[in-house]
Amino acid sequence: MRRTSHSVTVALMLLWFVGTGLVAMWFTFRDPAIDHRLVILGTLLPDLIDGLSGSPWVLHTLSAPIVLMVMVMALTIGRRHQRRLVLALPIGMFWHLVFDGAWMNTQLFWWPITGLSFVDAEIPVSDRAVTLLLLLEFLGFAAICWAWRRMGLTNSSRRQLFIRTGRLDRAITHPQPKGH
Repeated sequence: MRRTSHSVTVALMLLWFVGTGLVAMWFTFRDPAIDHRLVILGTLLPDLIDGLSGSPWVLHTLSAPIVLMVMVMALTIGRRHQRRLVLALPIGMFWHLVFDGAWMNTQLFWWPITGLSFVDAEIPVSDRAVTLLLLLEFLGFAAICWAWRRMGLTNSSRRQLFIRTGRLDRAITHPQPKGH
């Protein structure tokens, strides 16, 4: 099995994380008010930051999104709207850990509980064959296409709302029953 270089991995694993993050948000929260752009950023952030260094660091651990979430909660006490907006970033980082398979590397995932060293750790996607990465990217593209249609982004006004605010049209997330 041929492994990929870290820079190729970072370039390849874009659609997979965007698509799985959007679909996971749809099935888990279906919240029209959450900023899905920050969810997308959160799903990409660990590979963007750690990928540039060529090795995993804190962003591929469970500690990173937990610490960020605690910080968001503490810094937004009494500011519910800001809290709801910014919580999307650590949620996206949690999705990255799930869809990256970071939980399969105990030393990395549970850092610092399992030790402080990152010496033997690899960025999870860099340990995969190029063909698997391409398959995952194709599946990510399919997930984005599904989310695009399901989230109503084929409609230009809904798409503009999403681009401008990251929000979804409430009529899509909470449709009224027929006859009402």
